[in-house]
Amino acid sequence: MKYKTLIKRLNLKEKDFEDIKESVAKEEEKTTGEIALAVTAESAHYSYWELLASNVFAAIVLIVLLSFSEKIHNLYKVLYWQNEPVWILPAFFVISCFAAIVIAFYLANIPAIDRIIVPKRIQSQCVTHRAFRYFTESGVYDTAEHSGILIFVSYMEHQVRIVADSGINKKISQDMWNLIADEMAENLKNGKTKEAFTIAVEKCGQLLAENFPAHEENPNELSDGLVILEDEEWY
Repeated sequence: MKYKTLIKRLNLKEKDFEDIKESVAKEEEKTTGEIALAVTAESAHYSYWELLASNVFAAIVLIVLLSFSEKIHNLYKVLYWQNEPVWILPAFFVISCFAAIVIAFYLANIPAIDRIIVPKRIQSQCVTHRAFRYFTESGVYDTAEHSGILIFVSYMEHQVRIVADSGINKKISQDMWNLIADEMAENLKNGKTKEAFTIAVEKCGQLLAENFPAHEENPNELSDGLVILEDEEWY
């Protein structure tokens, strides 16, 4: 999914990016904790499942065509004046199945259909893996007090992950972050993208401020803005 397409589907305007960034900066003033935000179109390409579904669809098409094979054969007899080539019927089935695979594979890349094709367990695993990968890539794991968190959204799967560093895990249960993630997912489902981020940031900021209050010197170690991850090969 292209960058502009993802932004459009999330219904994010330029002002929304600014408001989200300001909300992160505001909450980080109260704590030594750091809050990173990221959105990706999908956490994996799921090509295996899309191709598997396409082949199953082609098999169904073949079964249906075989049930009409006599009528198809009679049609070719009429078209070729009963001198049809011996290869014409097998070629018809091969081309039909190939076309079914191509069409089904294209349709399988539509997010709404992809969510049906790919098992929920696989989607959940891929989102978790992608979130942890970006957690390390972005440097959230490397803050001075190990008090960074990542709010990660995967659009295609409609899932949210909040990943906290080791310093936070010693003081705050993961269940607390999961509750915030669930509420955020519900707001995103209702089309309230900016509100979903700002509310989640505010609640995360409150938890961090209680457990990691700001010092006199409180450097900003991570970018405050929402990061849109580019489409890439990730399996």
